[in-house]
Amino acid sequence: MKVAIASDHAGFAMKKELIDFLSSAGHDVIDYGPSSEESVDYPDYAAKVAEAISEGTAERGILICGTGLGMSIAANRYKGVRAALCLYPEMARMTRKHNDANVLVLSGRLIGVELARRIVEVFFETGFEGGRHERRIRKIDDLPDLRRRSD
Repeated sequence: MKVAIASDHAGFAMKKELIDFLSSAGHDVIDYGPSSEESVDYPDYAAKVAEAISEGTAERGILICGTGLGMSIAANRYKGVRAALCLYPEMARMTRKHNDANVLVLSGRLIGVELARRIVEVFFETGFEGGRHERRIRKIDDLPDLRRRSD
């Protein structure tokens, strides 16, 4: 599977570990940065992964920041992106089954690498149930964009 991954400075160390983990599992990993622990702005990196998912360049994405909250908010602004912050494997299982999440968001400061690996495993091994959940995802996709426009 083609996987897009990015982090901010707080998630950099975990990102490096997960790239090795995903590659050893046979995934084609695209690292969208950053390339060091130097302070960066998480929306810039959330945008890169969200665009890859939205445009079909990658099938799944992983984003990591300090809490995971900022990355989640930023990534979910993109059409077709269903980013979910998961702190436990069961959250990963349920967001795949019920929400067909395509971007996993992790916290570089609130969970350790071993737990992150397990969450990633569950996220990648769990399928979407479809059925009534498909109808609900379509409803989300159909929600109006109510952001102010500068016309």
